[in-house]
Amino acid sequence: MWTLPNVLSLLRLAGVPLMVWLILGPHHDLLAVVVLAVAGFTDWLDGFLARRWHQTSRVGQMLDPVADRLYILAVVLCLAARAIIPWWLVVLLVARDVMITALVPLLRTRGYSSLPVHFLGKAATFNLLYAFPLILLGADDGLGWAVAGVLGWAFALWGVGLYWWAGLLYLVQTLGLLRDVPARTRAG
Repeated sequence: MWTLPNVLSLLRLAGVPLMVWLILGPHHDLLAVVVLAVAGFTDWLDGFLARRWHQTSRVGQMLDPVADRLYILAVVLCLAARAIIPWWLVVLLVARDVMITALVPLLRTRGYSSLPVHFLGKAATFNLLYAFPLILLGADDGLGWAVAGVLGWAFALWGVGLYWWAGLLYLVQTLGLLRDVPARTRAG
């Protein structure tokens, strides 16, 4: 449990409330983007170290996507609350996560707790993790980074499309498991 990669994931999770406060409280958007950038770097670093040092763990495999989803959810809720992004974008992202969460009980009937992360899902998360800090920078008139906003929206639209595409692939995989793998009994 207490490996450096897992500690980095826990520290990344601890940055979520700080980022929320920076965006909603004093509107320190540049500092919020720094927190997001550090979170993105530690996301890469914890995975790199876990593989390099052979410290992959079930805890780490659960913490990493939870932290990613929490950052994405927190930042889109904050940006929508400040009217920087529309609520329909929040609904699209949350609806996809609800769909994926609804698959877990079905997977458990076949002895699975989750599906392996697909490259498409990683690409979608990458796009979304870049999109919202750029949108936030582009929305801050004092910074004068309008180009960041344009790039952010490009990442966001691609990210949402890839996010749903990956979600539909997970749905198809789950339906395939339900069809091809016998249900587990309580004893087995």
